[in-house]
Amino acid sequence: MQTWREWWESGDDVTLITRPRRFGKTLTMDMLEQFFSVKYKDRGSLFEGLAIWEDETYRGLQGTYPVIFLSFASVKGSSFSTVKKMICQNIKRIYNQNDFLLDAGCLNDAEKEAYQEVSAEMEEYLACDSLKNLSEYLQRYYGKKVVILLDEYDTPLQEAYVNGYWEELTAFTRSLFNSTFKTNPGLERAVMTGITRISRESIFSDLNNLAVVTTTSEQYRDSFGFTEQEVFKSLEEYGLTEKKEEVKRWYDGFTFGTCRDIYNPWSILNYLKTKRFDTYWANTSSNSLVGKLIREGSKRIKTIMEDLLEGKILHAEIDEQVIFNQLDQKESAIWSLLLASGYLRVENFSLNEEEYREEYGLALTNRENGFGRYDVMLEPSRETDDAIIIEFKVFRPAKEKTLEDTLKAAHARIEEKKYAAVLEGKGIAPGRIRKYGFAFEGKKVLIG
Repeated sequence: MQTWREWWESGDDVTLITRPRRFGKTLTMDMLEQFFSVKYKDRGSLFEGLAIWEDETYRGLQGTYPVIFLSFASVKGSSFSTVKKMICQNIKRIYNQNDFLLDAGCLNDAEKEAYQEVSAEMEEYLACDSLKNLSEYLQRYYGKKVVILLDEYDTPLQEAYVNGYWEELTAFTRSLFNSTFKTNPGLERAVMTGITRISRESIFSDLNNLAVVTTTSEQYRDSFGFTEQEVFKSLEEYGLTEKKEEVKRWYDGFTFGTCRDIYNPWSILNYLKTKRFDTYWANTSSNSLVGKLIREGSKRIKTIMEDLLEGKILHAEIDEQVIFNQLDQKESAIWSLLLASGYLRVENFSLNEEEYREEYGLALTNRENGFGRYDVMLEPSRETDDAIIIEFKVFRPAKEKTLEDTLKAAHARIEEKKYAAVLEGKGIAPGRIRKYGFAFEGKKVLIG
C-alpha cells in the first residue's frame, strides 16, 4: 500500500503502469478498488495492520470514492466488430452495477434514455462517451469525482495487431480514451495497467495528463514482483533454505529501473505450493504476438534470437513507446516489445531524457527451466502419445560448414540445455520424448 500512498500524493491525473504478465497488476487494482470504493466503505478491517491504516488521513479516504473498474484482459477476438462488442459489453456490465442511478433523481429523461441505450451493440459515438457520462452521473449522486481503474488496457490492441484490424481498433480506442481520461469533468484520478506502452501517436495523442511508469522507470521499481530478500525469506519460512541457489537459477530474471533480482510472483508462489521446479511464468498465456514477430522476422532477427538464447548480449536502441505498425519494419520496435513483455531484461543502459531514447545491453530472461528456453515443446494429452521438442537454428557459415552441421548443433543444444528435464519432471519417460532439429538456410530446410 506504500506504493499507492506515493501514487495518491503524486497528484497525477492519469497513471499508466506497465509490467509483464503475472506480476500482480490485477491484484493491485483489486486492492485499489477496495481501498477507495464506496462499495467497501464498511470494510476498513481489510487494511488493519498495514502501514497506510496507521495514517489518519488515509483511514479517512477509505471507502469514500465512486470507482469504475474495468478489465480488458479477456477482450480477445479475430475481428474489430467482435472486440468492439466485447469492450461495450464490459461497459454495459458497469452500467448494470449502477442501475440505481435511474431512480435516484439525478438523471433527466434524455440521460435516462441514453443510459438505457448502452449495450454490446451500441453505436460507436455512444460507446466512446459512455464512461465519461457514467462518471458525471456518479459524481452527481455521490458529490465526489470518480476514480477509474482500467486493467490490461493493451490486450485487445495486441490482438488487433496479430489479427489485422489495428487501424480500426486504435481509432476507436483513441476516441474512448480521450473522452474518458482527457475531457472528463467527473474524473478524480485514473490508473491503467498493461504489458506495453503503446505509442502516444496510436492512442494517447490527446492525453497530455498521462504519467507513464515502465519497466525502466525508477518509480515503483520494487512494488511489483518479489525482491530476492523477500523470496529467500519465504523459502526459509517454508523450510526450503537449501533451495535458494536453485530458485535463483530458475526464477531470478527481471530488472525494474535500477532494481535487479526481481522475481515473478506467479512462479515463486507456485513453487512454494508444489515444491517442484517448472516453467510457471512461460506457460501462463499465449505468446502469439512474440511468435509472429520472430516467425515473420528477418534472418538477422532470428540470428540475434539464437545469440540471446545462448546467453549473449544485444546492444540495441530502445524506444519504450511501442509502435505496433512499425514492428514489421523497425527492428528496435521488436526489442522494445520483448523488453516490455518480460522476455528481455536490461543489463546496462544510458538514458537521454530529452529524446527519450535508450541504449541497452539486453539479455534473454525467464528461461524458467534452469538451463535454457526451448523453441517448441508439445506435451502429450494421452499416455500412449510421445512428447516432442523442436529446436530451430539458422545456418551460419562462420560456425558451420554444411546444413547438416547446423542440424547437429540444434540437437546438441537440446542435450546441452537439458530441455527434456521439464518433461521428465512431469513424469514422461525419456523414451517417450522425441527431439527434432530444424536447420534453415534461406528457403532450404533440413529436419532431423
